[in-house]
Amino acid sequence: MDRAELAAFLRAHRERLRPAEVGLPADLRPRRTAGLRREEVAELSGVGLTWYTRLEQGRAAGTTAQVIDALARALRLTPDQHRHLRVLAGFPAPPAATATDDVLPRLQRLADMTAPNLAVLYDSHFDTVAWNAPYARVRHDPGAVPPDRRNLLWMMFTDPANRALLVRWEPAARAVLSQFRAAVGRNPDDPRHQELVTALTEASPEFREWWPSYPVRDFKPATITINHPDAGHITLDVYQLRPVEYPDLLLVIQSPATPESHRRIHHLLH
Repeated sequence: MDRAELAAFLRAHRERLRPAEVGLPADLRPRRTAGLRREEVAELSGVGLTWYTRLEQGRAAGTTAQVIDALARALRLTPDQHRHLRVLAGFPAPPAATATDDVLPRLQRLADMTAPNLAVLYDSHFDTVAWNAPYARVRHDPGAVPPDRRNLLWMMFTDPANRALLVRWEPAARAVLSQFRAAVGRNPDDPRHQELVTALTEASPEFREWWPSYPVRDFKPATITINHPDAGHITLDVYQLRPVEYPDLLLVIQSPATPESHRRIHHLLH
């Protein structure tokens, strides 16, 4: 908890608000202080005035995430400001939630510009958002499956073609499962996560066996080999990146790791 920065942040955002912006009646006489009064912020957020005053003066020993979220609502903070307030108070930032439909053209251009490297974008549920032509030709075409099955876990655990393609399927599947397990742990009540776990437990014996062991592992530098039916063995370096403007999205790039793999991908694409 950064008390000085937290206090300065709260004061700045209290002083920029006007009573009418938060539904309070206008004063008949001019205010001596800019923006809202401390007692108004305390009332709007449901916290005690004395405690809020200590927080804004940098003298409070601690607080709770619920109080910080209530203050964010009272001060009409934007999602970016809310995340910053949480960080100042020593709490994890609330998860971002990109409305992918609104930015899909931009995301598709991002995927396309990486060609001839393979590129695919996933959301926080590992649902496929966008992909480029090399990915569809060399690895897997999400457009060939129903929208509710365009998901990395579904592809990895229930697609026989993908399983046959990967020379070492099990290590790759376990790595994906470990990343998904960590994502579910960060947001266990998410209904899409719960839906995926239930459906995959029923659909995949391996998922059903491995899930209870609670595997958790962040992404590590990886190189995979596929045995493509039309081009033979292709070795790919796998990279994971997150766009700064969409931190909840994951960009996975698979790049040919050898000159021969590059030649074989070029042959497939042309």
